[in-house]
Amino acid sequence: MENGKIRLTQFSEGSGCGCKIAPAVLDSILANRKSKEISYDKLLVGNSTKDDAAIYQVSDELAMINTVDFFTPIVDDAFDFGRIAAANAVSDVYAMGGKPLFANAILSWPVEKIDSMVASAVLEGGREICEQIGIPLAGGHSIASKDPIFGLSVNGIINPRNIKKNSGAKTGDLIYITKPLGIGVLATALKREKIRPEDYTLMLHYATAVNSVGEVFGELDFINAMTDVTGFGILGHLVEMAEGAGLSAVIHSGSIPLIEGVQEYISQFIFPDNTYRNWNAYSSKSDGIVGMELVKFCDPQTNGGLLVAVDPNHQKSFEMELQKYEQKAWVIGEFQPRLPHVVSVI
Repeated sequence: MENGKIRLTQFSEGSGCGCKIAPAVLDSILANRKSKEISYDKLLVGNSTKDDAAIYQVSDELAMINTVDFFTPIVDDAFDFGRIAAANAVSDVYAMGGKPLFANAILSWPVEKIDSMVASAVLEGGREICEQIGIPLAGGHSIASKDPIFGLSVNGIINPRNIKKNSGAKTGDLIYITKPLGIGVLATALKREKIRPEDYTLMLHYATAVNSVGEVFGELDFINAMTDVTGFGILGHLVEMAEGAGLSAVIHSGSIPLIEGVQEYISQFIFPDNTYRNWNAYSSKSDGIVGMELVKFCDPQTNGGLLVAVDPNHQKSFEMELQKYEQKAWVIGEFQPRLPHVVSVI
């Protein structure tokens, strides 16, 4: 955080993936999509599911992945805003088990309010993430508007046999998560100028950490489903996975990891307003979430970790892969046959 410079977070009511349209509103917008959709044989993943990216088959061995993701500032530093937005966008390709190839930038900028050099720093942050994973930031599109917005459209590839939909979980699958939760809480602490420097450093670490291990997971047959945790909180994404598979997720609340220091902010009632939006959307589908526990379950994440459904017979093999790639992950529950609630917390 640099003193004396413009605070980008002052230009957005929400921040990062917390500025997503509310789930109920989004469902209303998309309500008529199924009746109007035309079927395309080569479209392997499209609007019919709530998955992370679209996938189009090119041949028996090759399919193309496309995703687009953008949002308003989650931090004040322009370069870091670009890094976070880019890491978040490429995560959707990794969440399908794919390999990113190239990206195009999406930039909306209040040119009369914020100097163009700040926008340039945002782009450089996005370019750094692209270079880190070995893809070009090949082009993009920009408009003048009242709010600063940045993100990427990312193109990738995958073998059709390796696609990991969010709906493929099977009964008994173990549920892993690859990052601790709490980015939304820390972003709110930043916006309210309450965050400690060491906690800001932790937030940046997790928000810019690329989920590239998802490409590795795509090649593992014993992984049945995958998605990344973003603006709907872990509860929302668990609901999507469980409903898509016709199952329920049984979650062990004490096993869910939080970023160090986050619980202290929650105790001070520092968390995003959209936490309640997520709770209102998904509480009726869940059971066992008590009191302020709703915050960790509904905190909107930006570039959160991967949720991975793993065949329990291959738990040891999966954890050996985690060690091989120095990737942390936590077992938080399992998928079971449908229960009265989609997500049950014990």
